[in-house]
Amino acid sequence: MAASVPADRSDVPFEQRRPLKRSEYDKLTELGVFGDERLELLYGSIARMSPIGAPHSSALQRLTELFVLALHGRAVVRIQSPLAASDDSEPEPDVAIVPPGRYSDAHPSQAWLLIEVAESSLSTDRGMKARLYAECGVPEYWVVNLVDGQIEVHTSIVRGVYTRVVPFKRGERVRLQQFADVEIDVTEVLP
Repeated sequence: MAASVPADRSDVPFEQRRPLKRSEYDKLTELGVFGDERLELLYGSIARMSPIGAPHSSALQRLTELFVLALHGRAVVRIQSPLAASDDSEPEPDVAIVPPGRYSDAHPSQAWLLIEVAESSLSTDRGMKARLYAECGVPEYWVVNLVDGQIEVHTSIVRGVYTRVVPFKRGERVRLQQFADVEIDVTEVLP
């Protein structure tokens, strides 16, 4: 008779939990343990990613088109690809603007700009993801907030926290910190 394992492990005290390391997570992924599940590693825990709806896909498609054209030859535009954020975190931001490179042997560990398109994931993207990205030194982080129809630009890291968050609404333009010649019209991104 097989032993039953409770589905909810919240009864395990925090100090007895063992976080997963990024190297372990990568190995499990290579072995196909997770199949086609949409997952990411955040602070040592495997997190399910939200399903992608049409508004999310539309915003992501538009961001891809705008950034690939504007940054060709100056940066790599990665879409829903892993970032080696820390020893215990490997998020998959919707868009990552990273230094030029091939990244065929390892995921990038540095980014100039990360973007999350948020609807059902808005609280996670504003909270845990913002904290993670600030802690690993990403100078600029955008939340494309589909709920409120705006792009929230997070900058100015102090002690691992973004201290400046500026919302940009339709009709306004957002200029990239790393590439001051690149401006994005909010209206072009939001569905």
